[in-house]
Amino acid sequence: MEKTIIDANKSILSLDLKEIVRYKDLLYTLAYRDFKVRYAQTFLGLMWGVIQPFLTLVVFSLVFSRGLQINTGNTPYVLFAASGLASWTYFSTVMSQAGQSIIGAQGMVQKVYFPRLIVPLSKAIVGLIDFGIATIIIFVLMFFYQVSPSPNIIYLPFFLFMSIIASLGVGIWLSALTIRYRDFQQIVPFLVRFGMFFTPVAYPSNILVDRIPDWASIVFYLNPIAGIIDGFRWSILGTYPPSTLSYLSFVVVIILFISSLFYFKKVERTIADII
Repeated sequence: MEKTIIDANKSILSLDLKEIVRYKDLLYTLAYRDFKVRYAQTFLGLMWGVIQPFLTLVVFSLVFSRGLQINTGNTPYVLFAASGLASWTYFSTVMSQAGQSIIGAQGMVQKVYFPRLIVPLSKAIVGLIDFGIATIIIFVLMFFYQVSPSPNIIYLPFFLFMSIIASLGVGIWLSALTIRYRDFQQIVPFLVRFGMFFTPVAYPSNILVDRIPDWASIVFYLNPIAGIIDGFRWSILGTYPPSTLSYLSFVVVIILFISSLFYFKKVERTIADII
């Protein structure tokens, strides 16, 4: 039997990511449990993963395409919005669920030792299921509108990877902060609700950037998911390329992700006492 040694004096600079690998079975089990719970005892089951984005696209089309007449160039608006919605839905889902994850698993956290980081990580795996459904919807719409994939699609794995670590970076930070500051339980839904309007999900980012001061454009791209959505859309549909300011988003994502791991490691040893 493998022996686990818990050292209270271990440096917070030691992330010990190998321990996450040793507990990978628990990670997959938690992700599978969350997936089953989400659709348990529902009549439509996994179909909700299709119905929710479909209804959101209908509302977007009525408000932004018909009402505000947003110009998306040669790309049909529904397809344009679907590509933005896929990245945003994954980001917001992981952010909100990971933020509540440690509080929700407090019974297990207080009784059994395991790397606590596994709990928010499992939310990122479950979110990939909805992200996969949203991606399938995009390719179905491309077939319907006779739109061919862009040659830029070779860059899609990069933007997928950035989406995952952006979601995890924010989610891990929120999961650690929510343990001590429960106000974040109220702040996260607020961020999800209003954050979408400050992210180029339903409109091209150049429409906003062309009408605001330079300093405001920089603030806009400090949003970690803004540059990723531009890149995701560009890689699939070949729309306008990401702004040079998108690199700000990528830098923010990397800083958020690395700092979240160290901060979580710092509070991990006291989690069971606080919750």
